[in-house]
Amino acid sequence: MTTDPSFEIPARPQRRYPYSGGVEYEGETVFRLRPTTDWSESGLQALVEEILGGGAYTYGDWLDLPMPLYLVHDEQTGDVFRVAVRGGTVELYVLPATESAGLRQFYETLDAHSDDRWTVELTVERA
Repeated sequence: MTTDPSFEIPARPQRRYPYSGGVEYEGETVFRLRPTTDWSESGLQALVEEILGGGAYTYGDWLDLPMPLYLVHDEQTGDVFRVAVRGGTVELYVLPATESAGLRQFYETLDAHSDDRWTVELTVERA
């Protein structure tokens, strides 16, 4: 874990379009942002929605999932990534064209909107 993340992306998921329709991803790169104090899931969700609603992002959510999950477009950097709130963390999921700038900007905005410190854990699952 680190407190000064670079958001360097070591691997990207690959899109696959199965014959049955839709899109699937092979592999996964996730940055898990964990506050140093305990937050409720609803508190983290409210913080994420406050940031997303602040004007720098276009986003959508999936309603029938057991956790908040948003597809986010950063209008300043042009990056697209997914954001989830789960298990006391805010998770940033890299998509095939995601760049570090958008992830870093989301982290910096999250940090600026809370009085907490955030640690970042990177996990990579290769296809």
